[in-house]
Amino acid sequence: MGFFGKLFGSSSEKPKRTLEKPEQLQVGDIITLDDSFALPALLRGQSLEIKQINTYEYERNKTVEWVLQGSTDDILFLSVENDDVQTLVFSLKISRDIVGQIFDLDEFSKLFDEPGNAELNVKEVPSPFSQWAGQHYRQCEFAQFGYFHNVDYRQQRLRDDDGESFERYSAESDDEQYGIEAEVYEGGETDVVLTLRRPVTDIRQYWPKS
Repeated sequence: MGFFGKLFGSSSEKPKRTLEKPEQLQVGDIITLDDSFALPALLRGQSLEIKQINTYEYERNKTVEWVLQGSTDDILFLSVENDDVQTLVFSLKISRDIVGQIFDLDEFSKLFDEPGNAELNVKEVPSPFSQWAGQHYRQCEFAQFGYFHNVDYRQQRLRDDDGESFERYSAESDDEQYGIEAEVYEGGETDVVLTLRRPVTDIRQYWPKS
């Protein structure tokens, strides 16, 4: 590159990516979260890297899921709700044992019973999950059918041959800040996650992949 190329930059150089909102996140990008004590320790002040991007397909819409990892082995998930106000939804997968510590399992099983009007009372929250759970939940989804794709389909059409079908059952706390979701796949495999809704301003900085 000649002197003027070095001084002004080559015209062939790609412009730097603009990264200002969660919808723009790509694999390899990093977000830094607020250090507020309103956030659980797994999120508070953490820098989290986007490790994978998945897509949930429903009858009338599709939802993007970002897989996050920080300095621990815990895998977190992020999605965005766009209602009147944009909201971040963080999710943390939990085991059957943890489900049984937080809820009475007989009561929890009512999530899967028609007509889908279960109410769940929290009996005890293990300390690592103290800021991931409310006190009382009401069911809000029953057997919502969908497909899970471990592919980022934001810029391309969905394919019919690469998804895993599932049914979703969920409940949310009275203040709608916390949620519990169960995804039941063919063969009976079930994933359970705790969800936490937070304002989009909890993302303090965005770091595009270099």
